[in-house]
Amino acid sequence: MAQSAPIVIGATGGSGTRVLARIAKLAGYNLGNNVNSAEDALEFYSFFDIWVDRFFSAQHQGKTLTSWESARLMENFYAALARHIPEAERRGMLWGWKAPRSIYLLPFLHGECPHLKFIHLVRDGRDMALSSNQNQLRKHGAAVLSWRERLFNSTAERSILSWKKVNLRAADFGESQMPQNYLRVRFEDLCREPLETVTRIANFLEARIDIETIARNEITPPQTLGRWRDQSPRLIAELERAGAEGLRRFGYLSS
Repeated sequence: MAQSAPIVIGATGGSGTRVLARIAKLAGYNLGNNVNSAEDALEFYSFFDIWVDRFFSAQHQGKTLTSWESARLMENFYAALARHIPEAERRGMLWGWKAPRSIYLLPFLHGECPHLKFIHLVRDGRDMALSSNQNQLRKHGAAVLSWRERLFNSTAERSILSWKKVNLRAADFGESQMPQNYLRVRFEDLCREPLETVTRIANFLEARIDIETIARNEITPPQTLGRWRDQSPRLIAELERAGAEGLRRFGYLSS
């Protein structure tokens, strides 16, 4: 039986992708056995550590990897994939992975798996900038941001700048290159309109699931939702200035 295309869940760190993984699993998807408490596929961890900066930097500069780098990238990816779920087990199975940093390598992943379905979770960049989870900024900020952006901005501003760049690039690629296999979900919509949003996800997955039960049991809005509203007007203005393009694109600021 032929191997089916994977479902991949990605986002900037701390967006709330765990709930999407639970929905996918309830829809019958095998997301691997070696995962952490957030359902992240751990077999890809070192792969992203090695390749996110190289790939994203090259793309940002309009360059391509060298032939040696491309060969190593593919070798490392397929080795991680084989550890995640062996090829023989993937045949005839609904499968995929939840690994937030997949968002950085979406063009590569699409090139290797042209029929993959990508769920892109977005959370308000103002909330993201104030999160204690700044792991992606710490790991990949130097590849995403210019030296001026790193030098002359606060941590919160650097965070929303990185959020803007990474999410906009994924949105541009998904909408233009894989429109039928790309779904963007706002975390806020998932929390405030769970029935409608879970329905969109189920339709994208072509899955028959108990939408009302999932919406009731799996989705709990965190207390941190909208935390940016409690900040000073000055800080809010700084964040909205830095993240304006992304905040408008994803519906968090009016045009």
